[in-house]
Amino acid sequence: MKTLTRRQLNRATLARQMLLAREKTTSLRAIERLAGMQAQVPKPPFIGLWSRVAGFRREELCRLLLRREVVRGTMMRATIHLASARDFLALRSPLQPMLSLGLQQVLGTRAKGLDLERVVEFARACFDEQPRGFNDLRAVLRKKFPKADERALGYAVRTHLPLVQVPTDALWAFPGNADFAAAETWLGKSVDPDPDPRPLVLRYLAAFGPATAGDFQTWSGLGGGASVLETLKGELVTFLDERGRLLYDLPKAPRPDAGTPAPVRFLPEYDNLVLSHADRSRVVADAHRPFIATANLQIRATFLVDGVVAGVWKTERKKSAATLSLEPLVPLSAPARGQLAEEGESLLRFAEPDATRFDVKLGRPPTR
Repeated sequence: MKTLTRRQLNRATLARQMLLAREKTTSLRAIERLAGMQAQVPKPPFIGLWSRVAGFRREELCRLLLRREVVRGTMMRATIHLASARDFLALRSPLQPMLSLGLQQVLGTRAKGLDLERVVEFARACFDEQPRGFNDLRAVLRKKFPKADERALGYAVRTHLPLVQVPTDALWAFPGNADFAAAETWLGKSVDPDPDPRPLVLRYLAAFGPATAGDFQTWSGLGGGASVLETLKGELVTFLDERGRLLYDLPKAPRPDAGTPAPVRFLPEYDNLVLSHADRSRVVADAHRPFIATANLQIRATFLVDGVVAGVWKTERKKSAATLSLEPLVPLSAPARGQLAEEGESLLRFAEPDATRFDVKLGRPPTR
């Protein structure tokens, strides 16, 4: 069985993530190709698409959201994702076991005696009356179910009623505290009830492979990845990584040469590239992971040099002046610094469209 090096895995993943070159495609196709984009806050997916899609414009994604062709709702790992309406309806049921288990793990004894079916049915009727935020919903639920734990009621609805957030004319399509609507009502279509996880596995491999069963479980939050992959083995090809672990992949998926050039790229907070493998060393050195994930579980924005995470970044605004601050995690060559400055200014102009002054500040790596 052929062994794939870490660098080969890196280039294969970058190719599928559209990070070897910006690609001429639509935002809708890109989101589907990426098997969704984590969207804990509104702005990052816009930046993620800007880094991947040639000529991407903010207005294109806003239109897709307002036309209900793309939605923002709970999916993999019980986190908020952007997905096409087609994918949300098709993939939500296979993810339900993970969401149901999460309910039990988070609530524990507080879930005892909760009439889940009745709560969800009542919540659906509330959302069908009008989109609303969860503070408003919890107040209504508290009156209807006075003996139940208020937080348990809200979490039960989040995990068992497919919901999407309602876009507005905000700059990045959603206000900070967006309202929710029942997905089936918002889209006028039913969620596919088929719980078969195999289509989800195939979508994962297309976006992140070659990968292990554990990698799939990390991305999806589901268990039982090995048994599902075993049932698909006749449709897949297999490899070994440098540690002898079994990797699965789609036969015709791209696996570029390890020497394929990889340009500098900026990734937003929570980008799935750095979250979707149990072994993330193909894109993030183990020593750098603590610099990316904060104590309160936020995932910082990163930049790639030669295909791997080489630092973190953030933007700051003072009136009309916008600054992009880069914190390298490794020493950078002069060409890399120049490329980061050029790409960084373009990013800043996209991310802060109403600014009139732009400055890129590149720091030095931390001393060890």
